[in-house]
Amino acid sequence: MKKDGLLPDVSRRDFIKTCVTVSAMLGLPFGMVSKVAAAAQKGDNRPAVIWLHFQECTGCSESLLRSTHPTVSSLILDMISLDYHETLMAGSGHQAEKALHDSMLANKGNYILVVEGAIPTKDNGIYCKVSGKTALDSLKKGAEGALAIIAMGTCASYGGIQSVGPNPTGAVGVRDIVKDKPIINIPGCPPNPYNFLSTVLYYATFKKLPELDQMGRPKFAYGRKIHEHCERRPHFDAGRFAKAYGDPTHAEGYCLYKLGCKGPATFANCSVQRFNDVGVWPVSVGHPCIGCTEPDILFKTAIADKVQIHEPTPFDSYAPVDLKEKGKGPDPLTTGVIGLAAGAAIGAGVMMAKRLPDGQDKGDDHGKTE
Repeated sequence: MKKDGLLPDVSRRDFIKTCVTVSAMLGLPFGMVSKVAAAAQKGDNRPAVIWLHFQECTGCSESLLRSTHPTVSSLILDMISLDYHETLMAGSGHQAEKALHDSMLANKGNYILVVEGAIPTKDNGIYCKVSGKTALDSLKKGAEGALAIIAMGTCASYGGIQSVGPNPTGAVGVRDIVKDKPIINIPGCPPNPYNFLSTVLYYATFKKLPELDQMGRPKFAYGRKIHEHCERRPHFDAGRFAKAYGDPTHAEGYCLYKLGCKGPATFANCSVQRFNDVGVWPVSVGHPCIGCTEPDILFKTAIADKVQIHEPTPFDSYAPVDLKEKGKGPDPLTTGVIGLAAGAAIGAGVMMAKRLPDGQDKGDDHGKTE
């Protein structure tokens, strides 16, 4: 597929592969792939996007740019009209500010506002300024004419590490400030770029926002717990847990729950979608999930802390953690006592049946046949 301007070429094969992947993530039938592809190829009437940076490390944008095979960043830059992005745009200073104001005016009521980073609110928001304006003022001004807002990353969604106590700048997420616009949270530190891509493509295809959960996250990406589709789940069910980093249990891929994995309490699709098309994610390379898509786990619990789940350990009937320990098998004395009790119960039942009047052990008259 030929790209215009300075963007690199994307092959038709890679383009269709991306559309198929996105359609599958959204839970769409295969027949919808053509509609997703058509929406992505439209050069006219592309949705305008204004991307604001506040208290953050730019990791969300960096993750997006490092998506390859196909180059998701190239596809997004061609599919949408990215009118303002401090990291990517060539202009700076007054030139950049003019691009921002012109886009907000020309696309009022129709542009998508993407926010990366937390917003400080203490002391009137003086702890983060761009072009002499506080992040608080920039967000409010940008939200006025936005069709919808995408909070990109955990910082923009919940406040992130900046909001951890004592939270000296009063950092919060977008939803704590903007109350009158649709807000889609794409949490993660960083979030999977495909979750952002799928949200944008969904809007471009259907002209509406995807279904969200109670935390404002797209259900197609955050509807299930990581633990449900983790490749280490069979080890969890069998009672095989890694004891320490680097030991044989860790090297053999045992469950990381006892090392602090937050997967059983974290809603995300990391175990299925993986990152940047290289087929890995933190748990697959031996690091516990840190719960970065959840507001009350990341930065608020230690990595080694275990999350509380319904059954923290498997049933006693499962294999022991240390496979060198062999079960002792049934205890002869216990087996004899149980057998004696069962025999006595059966014998008592037989004797009672013999003492019943005729017909009582066979049911009443309604149960008889002539």
